[in-house]
Amino acid sequence: MARPRFLGLTGSIGMGKSTVAGMFRDEGVPVFDADAEVHALQGPGGDLLGAIESAFPGTTGPDGVDRAALGAAVFGDTEALARLEAIVHPAVATRREAFVAANAECPFVVFDIPLLYEKGGYRDVDAVAVVSAPADVQRERVLARPGMSEEKFERILKLQVPDAEKRARADHVIDTGTSLEETRAQVHALVTALGGAE
Repeated sequence: MARPRFLGLTGSIGMGKSTVAGMFRDEGVPVFDADAEVHALQGPGGDLLGAIESAFPGTTGPDGVDRAALGAAVFGDTEALARLEAIVHPAVATRREAFVAANAECPFVVFDIPLLYEKGGYRDVDAVAVVSAPADVQRERVLARPGMSEEKFERILKLQVPDAEKRARADHVIDTGTSLEETRAQVHALVTALGGAE
């Protein structure tokens, strides 16, 4: 069965991946946002609340998953995390299949996946675009976020594949250390090179 080409979009914290994903949407390219799907599945009335509550009692409520409670339940416990992933990942995969089927006529679609290299998702895409910016720009952006500290930032960085390695492994690099207009021009050029939107 014919399908669109899959472009994996990734980038370390503070690199501007969400902004770039929005630029692809503006170009008419369908974007599958893995994080947004997880939030929907775990939000109020989400499809996974029953299974998560059953596996981790006391972690859900009227507002969906209590992220702090669920985080505490799986933090540092690889077995518990594996149980949670066994609930979440198949549901996200089902939604991704529906997304691909709905956009089968498109030349390509974007999978917005933060931990593309860390979790092995790069094996499931045809090409990878990494969103990147200079380290000082990244640091400034991240430390400006509410509740962020130097320690927390360093901890997150240690869990992510280094930016230099991501850039080296990528098929395409989108530089967000420039103006929004210049970044938008890079996205437009890439969309054109990959066959355009619908």
